[in-house]
Amino acid sequence: MTAITTTPATTGRPAAEAGSGPVLGGWSGDADYFRFQEHQGYQPQAVMDVLHGRVLGAVFRGMVPAGVCTELAERFWQNDEARSRDGEAPVRYIGAYHYHKTTETYLDECAEIETALDDVLAVKGDPLAAFYDGLAGALAAEEGTVRRAAHQGRQACRGVLRSWFGRGEYALLPHEDRGQCREPQQADFEIQGALDHQICALNICLENGAGGRLGVWNIQPDEDSKRRLGTEYTGSPYPIETLDGIQSTWLTINPGDVYIFNGSHVHAVEPSAAPGVHRTTLSGLFAFIDDTTVVSWT
Repeated sequence: MTAITTTPATTGRPAAEAGSGPVLGGWSGDADYFRFQEHQGYQPQAVMDVLHGRVLGAVFRGMVPAGVCTELAERFWQNDEARSRDGEAPVRYIGAYHYHKTTETYLDECAEIETALDDVLAVKGDPLAAFYDGLAGALAAEEGTVRRAAHQGRQACRGVLRSWFGRGEYALLPHEDRGQCREPQQADFEIQGALDHQICALNICLENGAGGRLGVWNIQPDEDSKRRLGTEYTGSPYPIETLDGIQSTWLTINPGDVYIFNGSHVHAVEPSAAPGVHRTTLSGLFAFIDDTTVVSWT
């Protein structure tokens, strides 16, 4: 990867002129890197390109059949174990988040919800299993492996089913996924090994009937910026004005599409354009923690 100076956006919404807000420092990729590879169907080797930092992200259009998307979405909305979370990232979800918790608390929550999550995902053609089975094959060619993150014999969640319901400019405010992996309360958790590698976000789109684009900015914030903004251990939120003048790309996602990207970049999600229309995904994080081992968590 090559460091370059950030430039005004050339895709998606226009960026404000550089210098109009607080400066956000960090690493930016060149044109060969800062893009989404587009594929029809699943191409596991493209996941390796993201894991190895060769490209920002990849989109696998139509990877999940419409019937599977519909069935999973229905199971999600009908399940009594779904929870709601308010605050800066309001969401309805089935699963567990490691965000700002001790390792033990997170794994306790993973164990509590495992049966409900397995029940929802018990469909023919489970796309989460298909994704990781394909990745396992690609990793095996490099003598690598993939598994769920673990600690003292307990495992992280397989994934999180979620639907953001925040309104305003963003349903999910600008943030990055690296800061939260430095959580001091999780100093004993192996996912902190991901800090030396690319942290990848996985999203399997089940419903997205009215907008809800993903926006990614060409910046991985540096430590000085994180300390100044108070995002060192949270990764969230980044004030919108700090992103003025930084190149961005905006990705339209349809049901059945699967996309992955380097979550160390600041990114955000727009709300659905119509009230009552859901944007529902099956999601998770994964990364190398050493030269050959990829782990996943939520």
